[in-house]
Amino acid sequence: MRILTTTREVRQATGAGGPSRAVVMTMGALHDGHAELVRAARRTVGPDGTVLVTVFVNPTQFGAGEDFTRYPRGLDEDVAVCEAAGADVVFAPSAVEMYGAAEGFSTDSVTVDPGPLGEILEGASRSGHFRGMLTVVAKLLGITRPDQALFGEKDYQQLVLIRRMVSDLSIPVEVIGVPTVREEDGLAISSRNRYLSGEERRAALAIPRALDAAAAAAADGPEAMVQAGRSVLGREPAVDVDYLVVTDPDLGPAPERGDARVLVAATLGSTRLIDNRSVMMRP
Repeated sequence: MRILTTTREVRQATGAGGPSRAVVMTMGALHDGHAELVRAARRTVGPDGTVLVTVFVNPTQFGAGEDFTRYPRGLDEDVAVCEAAGADVVFAPSAVEMYGAAEGFSTDSVTVDPGPLGEILEGASRSGHFRGMLTVVAKLLGITRPDQALFGEKDYQQLVLIRRMVSDLSIPVEVIGVPTVREEDGLAISSRNRYLSGEERRAALAIPRALDAAAAAAADGPEAMVQAGRSVLGREPAVDVDYLVVTDPDLGPAPERGDARVLVAATLGSTRLIDNRSVMMRP
């Protein structure tokens, strides 16, 4: 497996044409959820294809007071996860390589505006987050030039926005969503789980339980689903709820019938967690 740090190296290593190529974009601190993305990428391109994993802690998607400086970094450990899961190339650029400056893009840089979908849910409390995320994803797609790009469904708003960007900007890549990987007790695997204390980790189980309760109330409509989910969260004093909402699969208004998505965000101590699940509304 090759470890590359510059755009030139990536383009020389991958070339044009040839077998199918898939990319998995990460910010490092890799865990079983990331490993499943890499395995899914390998299944997608087959044994003769190329799987690239990008490892880049992107400064432009962290807001004021967020955890950029304490975000865990460990390239050697990340490379080991990638190799075990079947990656061919790890691209680990510096911020200077990606943006020309360590702090990220400058005030006069061309960036990707997420539009109204970037201002709701996570965007409402994380100003600039999706602008930074979409900009770096667009840059990495341009550098790696994949046929497929795989993203986890845990960051569901991110997945929806990337699909929207790829469609609106006519970027020739297939965006594939991979189901959330969970711990045995149901908590969604996240790099941020390591920040939880023992008591916070126990209380965090209210999040997947709230999603299950909301789904169980689907026959009674979106308002009943929200009430059922919030009731579960309300029984855990350590859980500070930001939102629990029901939407259509594209984050529009909740449908009365068909596919829907329940999304939740909550803070435990200083750690913000998000989760979601697919729900079938009343037939």
